[in-house]
Amino acid sequence: MSTTSRSRYTIKPGDIVEVLSHRKRNGNEEYLVRWRTKPVLPCPPRAIASWHPLPDLRKSLHTVQSYIEKNGHSGRGTSSIYDNSRKRKSPEDDGPLSRGLLGTNGLLTPQDSMRSRSHSPSAIDLAKAAPQHVDGPQIYNGVLQFKEGNIVAKADLTADVINTRNLPTPNMTKESAVTPVDQAERAIRLAFEEKLQKVKRVRLENHFDSTTPSLNFNFIKDYVLGEGVSGDEPTTFQGCQECKPDMGGGVGCEYTAICECLEFASVDEQALKRKDPAKYDVYLVAKTVAEEAGEGIDTRGLPKRFPYSKPKANGAPQTLVSFYREENFPIYECNPNCKCGSVCKSRLVQKGRKVPLVIFKTGKDRGWGIYCEEDLIQGEFVDVYLGEVITNDEANRREHHATWDSEGSVYKDSYLYWLDKFKGDRDPTTDTILQEEDLYVVDGEHMGNITRFMNHSCEPNIRQYTVSYNKHDLKLYSLAFFAYEDIPAGTELNFDYGNKDEVELEEAIALREAALRDPRNANKPRCLCGQPKCRGFLWD
Repeated sequence: MSTTSRSRYTIKPGDIVEVLSHRKRNGNEEYLVRWRTKPVLPCPPRAIASWHPLPDLRKSLHTVQSYIEKNGHSGRGTSSIYDNSRKRKSPEDDGPLSRGLLGTNGLLTPQDSMRSRSHSPSAIDLAKAAPQHVDGPQIYNGVLQFKEGNIVAKADLTADVINTRNLPTPNMTKESAVTPVDQAERAIRLAFEEKLQKVKRVRLENHFDSTTPSLNFNFIKDYVLGEGVSGDEPTTFQGCQECKPDMGGGVGCEYTAICECLEFASVDEQALKRKDPAKYDVYLVAKTVAEEAGEGIDTRGLPKRFPYSKPKANGAPQTLVSFYREENFPIYECNPNCKCGSVCKSRLVQKGRKVPLVIFKTGKDRGWGIYCEEDLIQGEFVDVYLGEVITNDEANRREHHATWDSEGSVYKDSYLYWLDKFKGDRDPTTDTILQEEDLYVVDGEHMGNITRFMNHSCEPNIRQYTVSYNKHDLKLYSLAFFAYEDIPAGTELNFDYGNKDEVELEEAIALREAALRDPRNANKPRCLCGQPKCRGFLWD
């Protein structure tokens, strides 16, 4: 098989489980991969392993990336002390096969494998030195086949047995420690940028090192509902029927007292007091009684607050009005079943992000972050948080599995976001109180959008708000990010992961010092925001 025809074949992403080592031969990086077994762990002694150049792994670069990050190979440079043209002992000179028996690009083809099986199976001692001109096997415990564009590994029970648990060998490890991975890093970067091409107005920037965000992350345009999660079809959403497109000078909904979408929105108490003092007094009494009983009141027919400013003729963006920006009250937008038309001023978040954002490397400790390439004005919409929506039970399982090791030490970030805004409220669809076990959770670790890369700050310039297009659904709604202040272009965007209320500086310092002294926080992830009001830790 020629090099040209071989390049059409690749390993399917799910067929290998890990990269064990790497080397450079004839100017090309090669990676030793372990093929999938059942079970994956512990590694069976006869698991198949094989060396492959990067073209073979172009669909499995996420596995190569995990290996590079795990072993600290990134950014080592482009030179290597190893030169395959010289008769120097190679670190993987651990096996009996000469390169004369190897297939194109160093792979063992099925025919080559058959020629090499002229003896009975036996165990090979990987620690035993081999002649200097021998480069070792290209495949251990199997043969490779090429089928329908894929490279497939099959077990070979007649071949010499290599205990895969002993891979990589000490010599392999020694060589990989000084062999650059720049070819792989370039391929990984190109693969991620290819993903970004499908996302409007987003680009990648890294002036710090040669790393790239995880290829395991996939960009999505809407929530992906996991097992046990259900949502209403948009065709069933209740929309406003009294509003018209030509109201308010052609911007749709104008009279908040008749807009059904605003049924549960915040009452504009000042407007009510001004227009109907008697009704205002009745409202205050009913509100007080309801609050004491832990219930809500029927506010239909009362004036409400629109969440956004009116569109401006000069093209300036709509902004979140100060009441909602400061009070963090749920925002209710119109939906496709409304009569107000697509230009209604209450349709903002649902139209998606308009501002250009950059994923950039912040430095060694804080990883990736995002900034906007344009000035943001206070109250301007940035984007939403997306991911897989899962049940509360599944979220608890993932959080425990991903965040804590057997000794209770934190070792991995969590991207879980609980949709708990309406916890404790009465669910109109079931007439029951919404409990914690009923909640849905957004997991943005492996799928989501650009906001997944936004860092935490205890004094954020971005804040998160609840936005609903279906007023009767308390379990599934959007998490929208708005600028909390004017933000100059190029400034890193950040929000408070804990969504805490702001406190005075003196109180913040006292709370931080107390948290740092608390032995229960010893294994918790530290906050690196560097703000004067930093709480010291990401989570309580």
